[in-house]
This record gives sequence, C-alpha cells and structure tokens, in this order.
Amino acid sequence: MSETERLTESVKELLEGGRDERLAGLLENAHAADISSVLRELPLPDQVRLFRLLTSQHAGEVLSELDDPTQRELLRALDEQEVSRVLDQMPADDVVEVVEELPKEEAEKILDLMAEEKSEEVQGLLDYREGTAGRLMSPKFVAVHEAATVTQAIEHIRKSKSGDDAFYVYVVDDHDHLVGFVPLHRLLTADPRTPIHVIRNADVESVTVDTDQEEVARLVERYDLVQVPVVDASHRLLGAIGVDDVIDVIHEEATEDIQRLGGVAGDETVLDPPEAVFTKRLVWRLVNLGTAVLAASVIGLFETSIRSLALLAVFMPIVASMGGIGTTQTATVVVRGIALGEVSRHVLGRVLWKELWLGLTTGAANGLVIAVIAYLWKGQVLLSVILGLALLFNMLVAAVVGTLVPIALKAFRIDPAIASSVIITTFTDVFGFFSFLGLATLLIRFLL
Repeated sequence: MSETERLTESVKELLEGGRDERLAGLLENAHAADISSVLRELPLPDQVRLFRLLTSQHAGEVLSELDDPTQRELLRALDEQEVSRVLDQMPADDVVEVVEELPKEEAEKILDLMAEEKSEEVQGLLDYREGTAGRLMSPKFVAVHEAATVTQAIEHIRKSKSGDDAFYVYVVDDHDHLVGFVPLHRLLTADPRTPIHVIRNADVESVTVDTDQEEVARLVERYDLVQVPVVDASHRLLGAIGVDDVIDVIHEEATEDIQRLGGVAGDETVLDPPEAVFTKRLVWRLVNLGTAVLAASVIGLFETSIRSLALLAVFMPIVASMGGIGTTQTATVVVRGIALGEVSRHVLGRVLWKELWLGLTTGAANGLVIAVIAYLWKGQVLLSVILGLALLFNMLVAAVVGTLVPIALKAFRIDPAIASSVIITTFTDVFGFFSFLGLATLLIRFLL
C-alpha cells in the first residue's frame, strides 16, 4: 500500500470516528499533494470538514495541488471570508490560478476581501493575457544592484520574503534593467567584499511578459534552467517563473495536444460534470458527422458501380481504416514535433520526405498483403490489384496531409493539435474511396 493510500484510509477512519483533533495532527505532517489526493476520494461535506482543519498556509498549498473540478466544488462550499484568508497565504501566481477558475463576480468579491497588497499583486498578474509569461510569473524575486557587494547581497536575501524560493540572485542597474544573475552557490563561495558585477553572469536568458508559456517551457528545457526572469519591453525585471510552474505548463500543453488529437476540446478532465462538457463534445461530434457525410457523398458518386459489383463494399472499410491510421501516426509525430520546436520551415522538406518514404514503403507492403488476402478470399486478380494500388495511394495522401495540415495551421496561428484524426482522416477517406471506387468503375467491365 502506498503512502497516499495509507493516509486516505487513516483520514476516512478518523472522519468516521469524529476524531478531528487527531486528524488535524495527522494532516499537519502530511504533504499537500497527498492531502489533495485524499480530498478527491471524499464526498464534498467531508472535503470541507477536512479542509477547515488545515492551517491557512497549508490549506493554500493543498488548494494549489487540487484539480480544477475538485477545487471549484470545494471553493463553492466555503464562505468567501474563509477563501480569502487562505488565498492571502498563497503566492500571487498560485492565487491567479485559483481565481481565474471562479465566476467573475465571485472572484472580485474574494479579491476585495483579501489583504490590499496581495490583492493588487494578483490583479496585476490578471491584467496579462492568459497563457503568457506575465500571467505565469511570480512578482516575488531576489534582485540586487550591480554595485552591491557579496555581503550586501547575502544580507538582502536574509531580509527578503522571496529568499526561500530564490534559485538565482538577479542583478539590475540603476533603472531596474536586468543585466545578469548570480547562482546562489557562487554567491556563497565568493569573497564577501567582491562587487556583484564582478561575479555576475551577463549571459542571462529571459522572456518578456507576452511570451507564450509554451515558449517559456521550451527555453527551460533547452538551457536546463530552474528559473526564468520575466522583463518588460524596456528589459526591466518584473518577475520570475520557477521550474515547478513550467512543469505544470508542460503537463497542461501535452494533455491539451493529446485531447485535441483525439477530438476533445483540450481542457476537459475526467472529473468534469457531463453538462459542463456536453457542448464541447457535441461540437466535435458534429464536425465528425459533417466529415462522414462528405466521405459518404464520395461513395454516392459510385453508387451504380457498387450496385453492379456489391463486392466493392466489402473492401471499402479497409481502405478507409488504413488511411486513418496513416494520418493519425503522421499527424501525431508532426504535431508533437511542432510543440517541441523541432519542426520549422527549414526542416519541412526533410520531414515531408521522411513521411512520403514511409507512406510509399508501408503502403506498398500493406497493399501487397491486402492484395494477396483479397485474391485468396474472392479469387479476383484485378480487384486485388485495384485494392492494393488504392491503399498505396491513400498512404501517400496520409503522409502529405498529416504533415502539411498541422504546419499550415501553425502558420495561421491556429493550434496544430486541432488537425486531429477527426479532421485529417476526412482527406484519406475521400481520396481512398475515390481512388478505389474510381479505378473499379473504370475497369468494372473486366471485373464482372
């Protein structure tokens, strides 16, 4: 049994026995992430009861770990005064994540009840566009003037409220422009009288407040950073983004891409109530219905041929299915490559050539296999050849569409993950049916 499972059993037992004092002691020593896992297992009244046993600071840490649906339900069950006291103990960037999930009127009431300084910090972050570095950053960071000494910098860290979360000491000039950074280990090993500008690293990677959060994640991954400074257009230091927030972004963006490739809205969770996702699911299914009607209309063009040779209907699903898996494989690799920054116009030719080569070779292999199967099954050589050629052609179409459609969407600033199997497989369905039924129609007199 894992630590979380043991904690869950203990909490349920203490809740049933009404032993709140013992439960409070148990929770005091438990990690916030484990407590959040326990909360998900409890009915709402017990969630509220358990949450109220936590200190304000611990409650804030737990709130940050909860998934959005559980967090929303819990916040609705608490009164606004309770919520504001908890949010006052949380970092401003974590408060933003909580507040933006609430209805606007409720969020405004809670912000009004919070301490003025914290409320202003949160409002400042909310002014930045969602999904940008400005919304993600923490306004708490450690910065010293470039003329300060090592001793003065260490003393500044001791007095700073942000010292506990500091990975780097940022160096600024007279106008608060970011001019470098000093890792903490270098600061601790340097001569106390040394000026900061002597030991600073002037080659500092930074982002602006309007940088997309995905670009921030790529920067952290590329340069193995644990913290990224955020500056304004004049390069003045405004905040910093920690690696813990970047990990959340990577998780969020990867989940969004996977869901959109599967024809889901991108922000759905397994715990969302059905009425909350009804419209999102319905939209994608209507899109799928429209693409299915388009594919069916292509089949309708060859209705006479199918009526004359019903055998054609037996093999149509094979062509469509193989085209679907071809586009899904290609699009998945390309969309993920775009998300990781691996696909650009400079490598487009290489990517397309690779997918065309795979489409040709796998299409030929699969075409040969299905041709043999069709011949052994139905005993018609020409039909088997038509089926094999149609499958090969469809694999080539899958390679082109699966590569170019996500890249085209990216060029138009549309999320490439929207190029999911729901949309892209329409191309292979249409071209697959058209090639198979078209060839069969041209040669039908030899098949009858």
